[in-house]
Amino acid sequence: MKKIGIIALALFIQNVFAQTNRFVYQVTMKPDAENKNDIKTEHAYLDISAEKSLFYSENRAKRDSTLQKAFQGGGGRGSINREQLEGFRTNINYSVEKDKSSQKVYYKDRIGRDIYVYEEDRPLNWKMSSETSKIGEYKVQKATTDFGGRKWTAWFTTDLPYQDGPYKFSGLPGLIVKVEDDKGEYSFDLMKNYKIAEIPTLNQFGNTLKVKRTDYLKQQQKYKTDPISFMQNGGGGFPAPPRAGGGGGNQNPADMRKRMEERVKEEAKKNSNPIELQ
Repeated sequence: MKKIGIIALALFIQNVFAQTNRFVYQVTMKPDAENKNDIKTEHAYLDISAEKSLFYSENRAKRDSTLQKAFQGGGGRGSINREQLEGFRTNINYSVEKDKSSQKVYYKDRIGRDIYVYEEDRPLNWKMSSETSKIGEYKVQKATTDFGGRKWTAWFTTDLPYQDGPYKFSGLPGLIVKVEDDKGEYSFDLMKNYKIAEIPTLNQFGNTLKVKRTDYLKQQQKYKTDPISFMQNGGGGFPAPPRAGGGGGNQNPADMRKRMEERVKEEAKKNSNPIELQ
């Protein structure tokens, strides 16, 4: 009986440590360089398991779940509630995965109909400070770094023994509870945490292309100037070209091109102050 009890205890401990921890951050952004009063706020998840962590938008997760249910129900695109999906719009279109064994950081983002993935090639060089404070229930310590053209201040706690944090931030002796840039344009604040069964698999419509970071930036710039070249074949999670009312014939391709280019330029204007400036 004693042996069975020890095995049961070992399995229980194994199960506890095998669980994934979800940390919910409030992300505050000023993405429009010409309108700093336009402040966007939303929640994002940092899911940490024994092997890796994944940072992504809460709205992305809700959108994925809604789409999955619609397709599993056999309704396809026609059964998707467009208004509901509109409510899941996010300014965090990327995801960041950190591999614990290799210490590599992977950034994923959609350009047009495909997903581009690159390995972060710039190390985070933290300067530790002896300054401490308290955020919520956590005793925190200060650290600073320059990254992506911004100066960042982070507050981490050893009460949560994860050398991780939101976005690409990691490598401190504890979990990052808060990190913000010196201009007050981007901040990540830990709100709560709880356990989940496992890190979910995000829906990846379209092809996944592994590129260098510099190539990703070039493609991103090209998309802003010529979005049509990225959308020639449709797909990638984008709806089929809309049809004209009445007769149901295809819309004029020139009109469609003009509208798409206008929409991309408008989106680029609204996101003219990205989290990484260089």
